[in-house]
Amino acid sequence: MAELTKQELRKQEDLNEEIIPHLDALYNFGLKLTSEPNDAEDLVQDTIVKAYRFFSSYEKGTNAKAWLFRILKNSYINNYRKKSKKPQEVDYDEVATFYETIRAERTETSDLEDKMFRELIDDDISNALDEIPEDFRTVVLLCDVEDFTYEEIANMLDVPIGTIRSRLHRGRNLLKAQLMDYASKRGYTHD
Repeated sequence: MAELTKQELRKQEDLNEEIIPHLDALYNFGLKLTSEPNDAEDLVQDTIVKAYRFFSSYEKGTNAKAWLFRILKNSYINNYRKKSKKPQEVDYDEVATFYETIRAERTETSDLEDKMFRELIDDDISNALDEIPEDFRTVVLLCDVEDFTYEEIANMLDVPIGTIRSRLHRGRNLLKAQLMDYASKRGYTHD
């Protein structure tokens, strides 16, 4: 195996310094987009590979998190487009395994990460988020969960800042409407 040059080593150090602090946030965003832990991991891995490949276009000291989120979002969109054009496939082994397991009673998952995620966001809230259209959900998540500014979100999604404000307003209103029953069941009243 060939030894890395000083320039390649420096690139790896710089990349690690800029990316590592944002891995959890990338995974959480990927999980909200895909709703599947394995798909979210693949999406984050794809993002890191692309970030490494195009690290020369990144200006060190700027907002690495926004840059990474934009790569992740674009990767998600590209993967979605590829999958939507691909005919649906069924793996016989998976179907056979599924058939055998549906006979068994429902078992509790031992996946700690899954349990922790469920505890962080109540099912009703998570379902309400899933019910609002993706364009609105993405902006709400980026702004209200990930704390990006309107400008950062506009750059990530490549849309005007006015569109971000509009989507955020509509997304919050849609989420509010979805959560009214949830709030009243838990004793909150609307003044």
